[in-house]
Amino acid sequence: VQLVESGGGLVQPGGSLRLSCAASGFTFIRYAMTWYRQAPGKERELVAGIRWSGGSIYYADSVKGRFTISRDNAKNMVYLQMNNLKPEDTAVYYCNAHDINGNSIGPWGQGTQVTVSS
Repeated sequence: VQLVESGGGLVQPGGSLRLSCAASGFTFIRYAMTWYRQAPGKERELVAGIRWSGGSIYYADSVKGRFTISRDNAKNMVYLQMNNLKPEDTAVYYCNAHDINGNSIGPWGQGTQVTVSS
């Protein structure tokens, strides 16, 4: 299993970024996909999740209305569109895959750094 995140960067408050996660080494369509983030000194937290069909989606309260998770099963990709970014969104963002019991199957990758600052 390999998960490679990209798309992070430095953005001003109110700006947007689109994160991408390239997945390989497993049957992508069989697994739910998630985005997590970890800010300095804090635990990793779940930001958004999407089932294999894209039909059931979860968002943390802190990002509802601002972030959108999506997936392209033909390309084995999952995305996180982040709008109206806030300084508190600053973190390293990671993706992972989960089986039907919710267990993650992938090792945590390098993540992609998102910094929101003026």
